Amino acid sequence: MPVPSEERLSYGIQLPVQSQSTIYAEPWEAAAGPDDLVEIARAADRSGFAYLASCDHVAIPRRLAPAMSTIWYDPVATLAYLAGVTERVRLLSHVAIVGLRHPLITAKQYATLDHLSGGRLILGVGAGHVQEEFEAVGADFERRGAVLDESIDALRAALGPEEFPVHHGKLYDFEGLGQRPRPAQERVPVWVGGSSPAAVRRAALRGDGWLPQGDPRDRLPEQIAKLRRIRDDAGITEPIVVGAITEPLYVGEPGWDVGRRTLHGAPEALAESLRAYRAMGVHQIQVRFRSRGRGELTDQIAAFGADVAPHLN
Repeated sequence: MPVPSEERLSYGIQLPVQSQSTIYAEPWEAAAGPDDLVEIARAADRSGFAYLASCDHVAIPRRLAPAMSTIWYDPVATLAYLAGVTERVRLLSHVAIVGLRHPLITAKQYATLDHLSGGRLILGVGAGHVQEEFEAVGADFERRGAVLDESIDALRAALGPEEFPVHHGKLYDFEGLGQRPRPAQERVPVWVGGSSPAAVRRAALRGDGWLPQGDPRDRLPEQIAKLRRIRDDAGITEPIVVGAITEPLYVGEPGWDVGRRTLHGAPEALAESLRAYRAMGVHQIQVRFRSRGRGELTDQIAAFGADVAPHLN
């Protein structure tokens, strides 16, 4: 199954329920669970979505819990569960905080996921931001950027075709240790998350894709230009998938208060607005729909796939 590419504007969705930060969670998600995730994943699969995304946090400190909540499903378990009830949609960790774990542990988990899903994994990685989380598991918070850089290199080896991968670095060193099953894909795509200068540089130099974190439309062109300039200066000619997180969406007229930032209206008008992302160099958009329940959300997913998506390209 193809990875989102530079040829067309594709669309994916970060799953509700599995992470419930107050920034984006809808009230109905608090009482939702596995059955809801299954129906939402199946709706996205039927409607041509490129991927389902799941977040990663191990533990949330009490000081952040009122805003972030403590509901953060494990991404490997969640995506593996949903792989079993979907057929073609890809499975994205957005993003795995790989610095919390040794690369061989991360590789074992995600290689198994890719194997079981028939090659549907996209490994999204990020540096993380919760200091107590790192301290609790004995990970280095202060040097998490450098740890992530080497983790990506180590994961490239550990998720590659070799049964006995080799990596000799400053932080991690392994050779002569075999891991099977191997990923179904010859090369698992690695998308790098974050919008700081360090994150953009990391994505440019090490990523197959870039997952910006909340860059508004007016900031994206400058960020994309910087990403491409870094790659050009480094002599990197391979394509990179550039992403964006859109404004909240509602297909049609909602009849209830969806917030002033939410894009809503006729499908053609929504598509025209979203095509602006493609014009600035974006290849995949991550969408989020306002909803008051699972039924309204799956209806929105279906309407987007049937009525908006055909006009994106």
